[in-house]
Amino acid sequence: MDSDLSDADSVGDLSFEAESPLAPPAELLERLPSCDWLLQGDRRQIFFPPLEAPGRPQEQRCWSPFLEHGVPVVTEEVAREALLNFVNSKCCYGSAAATDLIIQELRQQTLCRYRLETFSESRISEWTFQPFTNHSVDGPQRGTSPRLWDIEVQVPPMFQEDTRKFQVPHSSLVKECHRCHGRGRYRCSGCHGASTVRCPSCSGAKRKAKPARRCPMCSGSGRQRCSTCSGRGNKTCATCKGEKKLLHFIQLVIVWKNSLFEFVSEHQLDCPGELLAKAKGETLFKDENTMVYPIIDFPLREISLASQRAIAEHNATLASRARVLQQRQTIELVPLTEVRYSYRGKTSVYYLYGTDHRVHVVDYPERYCCGCTII
Repeated sequence: MDSDLSDADSVGDLSFEAESPLAPPAELLERLPSCDWLLQGDRRQIFFPPLEAPGRPQEQRCWSPFLEHGVPVVTEEVAREALLNFVNSKCCYGSAAATDLIIQELRQQTLCRYRLETFSESRISEWTFQPFTNHSVDGPQRGTSPRLWDIEVQVPPMFQEDTRKFQVPHSSLVKECHRCHGRGRYRCSGCHGASTVRCPSCSGAKRKAKPARRCPMCSGSGRQRCSTCSGRGNKTCATCKGEKKLLHFIQLVIVWKNSLFEFVSEHQLDCPGELLAKAKGETLFKDENTMVYPIIDFPLREISLASQRAIAEHNATLASRARVLQQRQTIELVPLTEVRYSYRGKTSVYYLYGTDHRVHVVDYPERYCCGCTII
């Protein structure tokens, strides 16, 4: 039996629909003259930022002082100590090999790593809604909505990504809930309003065949209380939370993003590039401003080309859809050492990378798994 409700509070038959909150059809939302510039033909729109004034003029750089920087030379003692520290941090590595191996050769290179970070802000408008709880409505009758880029917000610290949402002033309107048609509840999809469902134990037969007896699960009634609605026959509308009305408004979504470009100069050693990209280095050069200029005269030409490519890519990607707040480009020196060694007649290598001497082992000779030596 369906629940006895008055016509005003009747339950909509929405058992065939999903029970999660649903967006309203576009035609439900009337046009707001003061917000026509916000949403044009779609419920979501990306806004182009205003043009920025050009930054400072490009400066000539003298690289001689930068090139005088160097990194300490790695000795055999440093190489062995770094390996021992690495081995001791691993539960399945034995330290005997690290202590007894014979270091035959150290090949050291200093790499240059270029990095460009572009911190940008983009703004998107979209219709959204929430249950209306009889609070005041900030609609177009209170004034004209400001343009999205005129809305002032607190910018997070530079180069820290974040996303925030704000309600656009004077863009609100109240509508009947489009899901339950203003009833606040809908018929349960589990029992179709009957409050009970067929007993899963006896399939509604009321008795068990073997042995012949009354079904103990439903006490011989053949039905059980619906677990979906707890026997009420209807459920609270998931869209309006039973409030019957929705507050629609235009939402401003601001995304602060830090775009990253990295390049590591070429080298002849066989160390994975992803390790070098994350290695700790010594800063050789740093340039931070609203807009930075490409490096064009660095002694290592591939670094200059990487800088020019990175800035061109970021400008092309962000120019039409985001406002660039800050850029930062750096050049770091990253030491890399190949340690060639022999142990029990076999020759192998490991690598030290970064100023903190991180270790990458190609084939360590003394490894264990579950207490057994791997041969």
